[in-house]
Amino acid sequence: MEVIEKLKILSDAAKYDASCSSSGSKRSNSNGVGNAHYSGICHSFTEDGRCVSLLKILMTNYCIYDCKYCINKRSNIRERAIFTPQEIADLTINFYKRNYIEGLFLSSGVIKNPNYTMEKIIETIKILRNKYHFNGYIHAKTIPGCSKELIDILGSLVDRLSINIELPSNESLKLLAPDKKGDSIVSSMKYINEKKNKNKLEKKKEYFVPAGQSTQLIVGATKESDYKILTLTEALYKNFNLKRVYYSAYISVNQDKNLPMVTTPELKRENRLYQADWLLRFYGFKSHELLDEKNQNFNTLIDPKLDYALRNLDKYPIEVSKADYFTLLRIPGIGITSAKKIISTRKYVKLDYETLKKIGVVLKRAKYFVTCNGKYYTNASNYNKKIIYKELGYDNIKQLSLF
Repeated sequence: MEVIEKLKILSDAAKYDASCSSSGSKRSNSNGVGNAHYSGICHSFTEDGRCVSLLKILMTNYCIYDCKYCINKRSNIRERAIFTPQEIADLTINFYKRNYIEGLFLSSGVIKNPNYTMEKIIETIKILRNKYHFNGYIHAKTIPGCSKELIDILGSLVDRLSINIELPSNESLKLLAPDKKGDSIVSSMKYINEKKNKNKLEKKKEYFVPAGQSTQLIVGATKESDYKILTLTEALYKNFNLKRVYYSAYISVNQDKNLPMVTTPELKRENRLYQADWLLRFYGFKSHELLDEKNQNFNTLIDPKLDYALRNLDKYPIEVSKADYFTLLRIPGIGITSAKKIISTRKYVKLDYETLKKIGVVLKRAKYFVTCNGKYYTNASNYNKKIIYKELGYDNIKQLSLF
């Protein structure tokens, strides 16, 4: 089979993996081609936020596993291909020199066993790093169940590693991916985190996954609530210092009695989870504040931050001339940049609503939840949830059932 035919098959087979991000690495270029140092990677994003600046391929779509949700499961009858390590290295260099890409995202189906697959991935990246002196960004998949020695080698060669959890619970894994073990996924994540921390404490200068690790969760293949998913996400960030958790709305590519019949992916739900993820990482929110046992799923018609504010009107209004940074971030219409500007501006200028607007505060939303030097915006003191819904155009809003 010609390389171009393999590329067509294996790049298409990789499109369901969302967890490719090219930020966070400081790998500099001293003698070779490519550069992942700070802005060395240029980003290009699709409408749903997926990074497409990397050559994103599978080494092979052959796989010994039979995960029910996966297009590449072993029982599927479909065209299969496998790249040699040299072919992937040549493709990457040729595409880079043509300015098509800035780096490589390499994953693979599991062939023979996890260790054998990892050895082939390592062989590929060694050719790029040592033979072609490619110093650009490389993100590789760790195969759960492989040895720690192989993780050590791969981690020293790449900028980011990812290990896909895929499903939000061990019960779901047993149901849809019985060949995969949740314990092996978690233990690999734990090892990578501990190795990074150890290198940092010992002030070792050698590279080991400088851009950290990430993972992916499929949303909608099983019946876990958004609350379950968000709680898991929070634990992953806390326990393993993950850089990103990616969410991928379930796409129906196989038929099975244990899989839901989905005609269109739940992209709105996926988007709300990304917004909530941002609130966890940068806005100081906790998962139990955004969702709880009584409210287990996001309303897809309202963003999570506004929904939180409307469910906690007793915590508002917030006085913007006195509130600290993280309290300001809880106000709908105020983001990271505008919160920092409020804090710096109020040291020298008495704030008013016109100043807030110039700073970048979205008063259309914020006006219901703030006071400025003790003053409400017009008659905002009389606002209740029903009036806010109506003025924002949500007067007929209701919680949607996701299942």
